[in-house]
Amino acid sequence: MTPFDSTFQSAHFIKSAEKLSQCPLDQGVEVAFAGRSNAGKSTALNTLTNQKKLARTSKTPGRTQLINCFGLNVEDRRLIDLPGYGFAKVPIAMKKVWQAHMQDYLMNRRSLAGVVLVMDIRHPLKEFDEMMLDWARSNGMKVHVLLTKSDKLKRGPAKSTMLAVQKVIKNLGVDGSVQTFSSLSGDGVDDLRIKLAEWLVFENLEEIPISPNA
Repeated sequence: MTPFDSTFQSAHFIKSAEKLSQCPLDQGVEVAFAGRSNAGKSTALNTLTNQKKLARTSKTPGRTQLINCFGLNVEDRRLIDLPGYGFAKVPIAMKKVWQAHMQDYLMNRRSLAGVVLVMDIRHPLKEFDEMMLDWARSNGMKVHVLLTKSDKLKRGPAKSTMLAVQKVIKNLGVDGSVQTFSSLSGDGVDDLRIKLAEWLVFENLEEIPISPNA
């Protein structure tokens, strides 16, 4: 448990936006979740906020097709669920539109403090992940890699994967961190809340022991 649990549990839907100009006013601080459509991004958001239906989940990857904006009970603090990448069954032209809008958001959103890059721990560092890390390095954006579904691996292989991803991030020169996470077992939920509280400039951070994985 952390002092920030209730704040994340206060998350509520604000609006969905097709493009940057439709997003909430560009003020305050927000953190965006990005990742491949089958990496468990929406499920991670629901686990973070202890809400089953905050972010839409589906057995069919690619359901997140808009920039979904969620508010917290701290003024001008937001969580953003970006469109999933890779598996949505829509025309290629539509995928290109999503990609263009997501790129516009990432490049021009002044209130964006960092990106949580969600990867399936069994399949990390796919093409989209590498593109995002390269973008983050080029633009000086903080990245926190969330290796989801850690319950699918034993502790040893899970730690080895985390260390391998950490090495890649360091070698790329990205301002980043890595942790394991499981919506099923609860692994890493507190670490994620602490990291986001740091980025969202919550108070009382000095009172929280920071995990070495966060």
